[in-house]
Amino acid sequence: MDRLAKIGAWLHRRAENIAALMLAVMFGAFIVQVAFRYLLNLPSGGASELTIIMWLWLVLWGAAFVLRERDEIRFDFLLSMMGPGIRRLMALLSCAALLFLYGVSLPAVWDYVTFMKIQETSYLDIRYDYVYSIYILFAVAVLVRYVCLFWRALTGQGVADDARGSGLQ
Repeated sequence: MDRLAKIGAWLHRRAENIAALMLAVMFGAFIVQVAFRYLLNLPSGGASELTIIMWLWLVLWGAAFVLRERDEIRFDFLLSMMGPGIRRLMALLSCAALLFLYGVSLPAVWDYVTFMKIQETSYLDIRYDYVYSIYILFAVAVLVRYVCLFWRALTGQGVADDARGSGLQ
């Protein structure tokens, strides 16, 4: 298990590196866009398009692979007033609901993303299935995360005394 934890930590750091690279690309494209518009008085649709694509990928990549469960912002004032048993039940119910919703939507998402190969972006000519493929990674990562959280809640592992987050640490 210690080896798995080390591999997981290494993968998490690489996911953070990729997110930082996407942020740098997005920032560079934004600077190019500003320079072209205000200094050169030229259109820069490609830079604008790249900024939007990087923002989309950065948000979903970060939510899927960088953001930890305890880092999510939640309004859990009602949950914190409940006992450990109720918090555990609420964690089970919320995990089950999210697993159901993401699981049911995954085939439709797959169909939509693969269908979008027929269109390309306006300036960079990137197929939309490539642009939107990050959502499939995001959905699968969320499913894996909530299967793990469901299992931890079911077995009673990691139930927090302070009800931080979903009741799991």
